[in-house]
Amino acid sequence: MTTLRSRIIAWAGRMYLARTRRKGFDLSRMSFLPESVLMPLRRDGLDPVGDLAAVREKESISRLPVPIAANVWLVTGYDEVKAVLGKASAFSSDFTNLVGKAGAGAEQNPGGLGFADPPVHTRLRRLLTPEFTMRRLSRLTPRIHEIVEEQLDAMEKAGKDGDPVDIVQLFALPIPSLVICELLGVPYEDRADFERLSAARFDLFSGANASFGAISESLSYFRDIVKKQRENPGDGLLGMIVQEHGDSVSDEELAGLADGVLTGGFETTASMLALGALVLLQDPKHFAALHDGDDVVDRYVEELLRYLTVVQVAFPRFAREDLEIGGVQIAAGDVVLCSLSGADRDGKLGPDMEQFDPSRNVPSHLAFGYGIHRCVGAELARMELRAAYPALVRRFPRMRLAATPEELEFRKLSIVYGIESLPVRLNG
Repeated sequence: MTTLRSRIIAWAGRMYLARTRRKGFDLSRMSFLPESVLMPLRRDGLDPVGDLAAVREKESISRLPVPIAANVWLVTGYDEVKAVLGKASAFSSDFTNLVGKAGAGAEQNPGGLGFADPPVHTRLRRLLTPEFTMRRLSRLTPRIHEIVEEQLDAMEKAGKDGDPVDIVQLFALPIPSLVICELLGVPYEDRADFERLSAARFDLFSGANASFGAISESLSYFRDIVKKQRENPGDGLLGMIVQEHGDSVSDEELAGLADGVLTGGFETTASMLALGALVLLQDPKHFAALHDGDDVVDRYVEELLRYLTVVQVAFPRFAREDLEIGGVQIAAGDVVLCSLSGADRDGKLGPDMEQFDPSRNVPSHLAFGYGIHRCVGAELARMELRAAYPALVRRFPRMRLAATPEELEFRKLSIVYGIESLPVRLNG
């Protein structure tokens, strides 16, 4: 087990290094886009750029100046984003809408839930949903706590001489990677391939062709895993689906579902763990509150999810018909981009939404999306965050940042926002 853990942590480190080289999208491929189009993918530290709030205050649905035939709309208001994401009958997420665009071909369809419409989406989600109920997920609870403690041990060892410790590399990346391995039930002897392909799978911003190539290789890997699970089903997610549904689900569908779980369950949780730790470290009051009381953990997790909303923009929606949203006429064929980070800061939800305040009572946040495409792994992510945050501050009550705010390097332009490294000293 020690060797396995070391290999997975080494993989997380390779991902970290790859991301520091990547630093967001290949901007040379996007130079034709005006700044107003890229604006929803930018931030100023932990906050969406001020222009996003300005756009939302002026009009919650605005047209983007994109040089393509169809209109492209940016939706920034909370109510309007929910209206779009909640109308699956009026908007399509199907991958075929992208074929012939952004370097995508029909053969590069990743499958899974994100780029599927009903009835395909409905059937596939029904396969996954039972595996993400609290009853099924509860079997992972002890292992999640073990993983968190193992990573805290690794941090303590690395910082025993007073050296700075990187929370991203030793805490935020390994925890979700190990949890996803447990969830999927990837055989130990196959972990090396799993690690290598995961690193390639998440190097998403080197241009469309590189990204789709990584997806294709990842799907090929999962097809092999599915074949093995057919022959000898385990007690992980893939094995359970095989046991319960047999030939009613194809190998291609299972591979796509596994790839989707990996996509949705790793990068987002890793970003939340790192950025959430930064929020706590920046305010001793919040650090102390989470250290001292179990009763505040849920409120802190939910407010961190709202405040950070690391998935900044939802998958694009394509209007199936002419309709009106928030007083704006959207035509059939138009593309709609929903700013989740903008919606979760909407002043209509309450006062001072640009601030982190765990005492507030607001409607449900949109950090996991909304409607039929709401993240199926939301409860698993919450379990990891609820275990990790309090364990971190209680193990290292004197932990402090080892860099100035100006020295912290955030992703420059990204769909999933994050920080490249977060150095801390464990004993102040």
